[in-house]
Amino acid sequence: MSISMPKITPHLCFNDQAEEAVDFYVSIFKNSRVMNVTRYGQEEHGAEGQVRTVRFQIDGQELIATNGGPYFKFSDGISLYVSCDTQEEVDYLWEKLSEGGEKQECGWLKDKYGVTWEITPRIAWEMVNDPDPEKSQRVVKAIYKMEKLDAEKIKQASEGSLEN
Repeated sequence: MSISMPKITPHLCFNDQAEEAVDFYVSIFKNSRVMNVTRYGQEEHGAEGQVRTVRFQIDGQELIATNGGPYFKFSDGISLYVSCDTQEEVDYLWEKLSEGGEKQECGWLKDKYGVTWEITPRIAWEMVNDPDPEKSQRVVKAIYKMEKLDAEKIKQASEGSLEN
């Protein structure tokens, strides 16, 4: 049996909450689904019958979740960056993903499983990378002052009309 996979697939290692976390993510994002679940067999690392891996998609992006035990810890050194088309999408994802977790600055949050996310309006990336360094710096400074990102304030910062 051949299973086709993308060349690069983010792999999230949980202690024992892989299935619960995947169900949570799939319930939040559109165009999401569980693709495959494997379970531990006899004489494997985990308890027989416990979920070993879950292959899934969130908004079309393929990922893998594993119950790897307490050895694995998530770190802020890697995050899942979500580029949102509307402020409503930013607001929705920010609230849903931060439930039971930790809201941070600059559009970052840590969910209740310890996974770090960046929930960002699509225009933020464009404006932070504006070829005009003054515009770019204004946008970066505005973002540094925000917790949840606000697309309108980012636009105002780019235009130079945002009041400090």
